[in-house]
Amino acid sequence: MNTTPQPDPRDRPARLTVGVVGAGRVGPALAASLQLAGHRPVAVSGVSDASRRRAAELLPDVPLVPPAEVLQRAELVLLTVPDDALPGLVSGLAETGAVRPGQLLVHTSGRYGAKVLDPALRAGALPLALHPAMTFTGTAVDVQRLAGCSFGVTAPEELRLAAEALVIEMGGEPEWIAEENRPLYHAALALGANHLVTLVAQSMELLRTAGVEAPDRMLGPLLGAALDNALRSGDAALTGPVARGDAGTVAAHVAELRRHAPQTVAGYLAMARATADRALAHGLLKAELAEDLLGVLADGTTGVAGTPGSGDDSGDGGRDGDDNGDSDDSGHGTEGDAG
Repeated sequence: MNTTPQPDPRDRPARLTVGVVGAGRVGPALAASLQLAGHRPVAVSGVSDASRRRAAELLPDVPLVPPAEVLQRAELVLLTVPDDALPGLVSGLAETGAVRPGQLLVHTSGRYGAKVLDPALRAGALPLALHPAMTFTGTAVDVQRLAGCSFGVTAPEELRLAAEALVIEMGGEPEWIAEENRPLYHAALALGANHLVTLVAQSMELLRTAGVEAPDRMLGPLLGAALDNALRSGDAALTGPVARGDAGTVAAHVAELRRHAPQTVAGYLAMARATADRALAHGLLKAELAEDLLGVLADGTTGVAGTPGSGDDSGDGGRDGDDNGDSDDSGHGTEGDAG
């Protein structure tokens, strides 16, 4: 006789039928994750060939139907469309009577909180904003990446537990974001994740120009360590020629970038100025070294004595002795565009 205590069915969240409006990279992955938790995807809408392929891969046998029919079939509807399209979609669905009372309506936009769903709320829907702080590929790997992923959660207080429960069922970690803080929250993620891609891509292009055959292999360990250090230590992890005050090295960088990749100069100078400000504020950049450095960054010229051979940036000869040359300041930062 099995004496193992069995869970009370009342302790298990209700299983829901799930629909997806917008089969981009995010929606099918979230629906597939909910399916693993016992919910049942029943409908998905998608227009492009890429959307249809994603739906077929991640939600096989789930029918493709128009958005209004998705709402007709599902108790929980994921609205996973671009930010700018979301308000119009919500208004249109509410005006056409597609929204049903008691229906859970979830959007995944980082920019908006729950108020963008007000037209649906007036129609009786239950509004939730669940934004996964993750970059998505549109493949099955996304479902695995949701494990431990933070979600920015915004919802009416009475729906807070339901919103957090859904996130936990997808393997995520709920982080409550106030309605008025959603734009700032989203800007922070974009600053880190979206700009990281640009920085890494530029760095790889420059390394190829410098003759490196496998820039991805070179950058992987370096950027992984830089990211880990930054997450652990914040500004204390700053290294490289800007934090050291090596004005000659920075001037040499600017000169080389102007010569080989002028389109990268503005970004380099902007990030170097921000790095100098933070290094000064945290006592990492000595004030007596900052004047020449800030002069270089102000006009982007190479008019610093000793520039051609100022040399702490070759090999591992950095002043602080803990960075591999000067390349450790080359960048850091799903969110990709997570809806």
